[in-house]
Amino acid sequence: MPGLLVLMGSGETSPTMVEVHRAAVRTLRAGARAVLLDTPYAFQENRADISARACRYFARSVGLDVEVTAGITGADWVFSGPGSPTYALDRWTDSGVAGDLRARVRARQGVTVLASAAACTAGLATVPVYEIYKVGAEPHWREGIGLLEPLGLQAVLIPHFDNAEGGTHDTRYCYLGERRLSRMERELPDGTAVLGLDEHTAVIIDLESETVQVAGRGGLTVRRPGSAVVLPSGTRTDLAGIRRLAEGGAGGSASPPVAPAAAPAEVTLEETIRSCEERFKAAAARPDMVAAAQTVLDLEAELVKWAADTEEDAGGVDQARELMRLLIARLGELASTAGLRSQGLRSLVESLLALRAQLRQEGQYDVADALRTAMLAGGVAVEDTPDGPRWTLAS
Repeated sequence: MPGLLVLMGSGETSPTMVEVHRAAVRTLRAGARAVLLDTPYAFQENRADISARACRYFARSVGLDVEVTAGITGADWVFSGPGSPTYALDRWTDSGVAGDLRARVRARQGVTVLASAAACTAGLATVPVYEIYKVGAEPHWREGIGLLEPLGLQAVLIPHFDNAEGGTHDTRYCYLGERRLSRMERELPDGTAVLGLDEHTAVIIDLESETVQVAGRGGLTVRRPGSAVVLPSGTRTDLAGIRRLAEGGAGGSASPPVAPAAAPAEVTLEETIRSCEERFKAAAARPDMVAAAQTVLDLEAELVKWAADTEEDAGGVDQARELMRLLIARLGELASTAGLRSQGLRSLVESLLALRAQLRQEGQYDVADALRTAMLAGGVAVEDTPDGPRWTLAS
């Protein structure tokens, strides 16, 4: 079975990485054993929920049945993602999993997919992001598990390279920012490069042919003191070219970006939230009640698609739910001020009832109740009957 090493900057269980996962899974033999290493987030109280969401994602979106485990012996496909890089490092080192991962890469066998926190451990050193960004520790490195060394790369890997959640402060480079990363680079062994992997972006390394492809929303940055080369999504090259860039030379055989064979990359949930806000404002200004209701329906559909995302970047599921609640309340206000007996009332109410039915089917009863309350405030009373919901104009 051909060997693949897939590294992801983020979005590992979101719609943006579905095609990358599917392409990797197509290389597996029939009946392949697939395991999810839950170690990076095993300390979290909601570890079971995170694992369940990830397993649903791989089953429904990728077509792969996955078992959750702490070891990888006998696995054809291995995945690990969000959490704490240092927590994973300590336990993988003690349990022997770190050595097993290195052995897979050296043998050029199996599909190994590491994302976010797990990807952060792949190089010769690891960013202790929790300790630096959230606890306030002095910038420092931890030893990595060394998956890149068998590929001839003396490098560290930093996911979330283009993160912009900070707004007023620099959170690029996995929340380090330029000041801290520059300081930390001086502490690396001579000749060590930084491989920066943007969010919702993957680098796919065929371990047998040594071809390399960048896929997704962003790019792969090969950074050395005083210089940086960005390989955007669609770039196809080889390990020899990456090595030359990491050593300070030209990329050689790297090809210019080409349109990926797979479907275009999905928009992020953050982009969807911004788009829905603007569409709703435009519909409310006209006013177009049906278009406003459709915007809420579209946002709800995106929430379903992103429900399995185990590591939410900016504009995550919680923010989308908050926006949906706000828009639902605003719909009630618009219905009241626009006049309930307008020509578009029936279409509006039917759209809202369809949304409410979908919410109830998914078990989101609190949001469904909020929608019913908002409709009543706008003058539409909804009664649930054995034959389905019935609506009337409130007196």
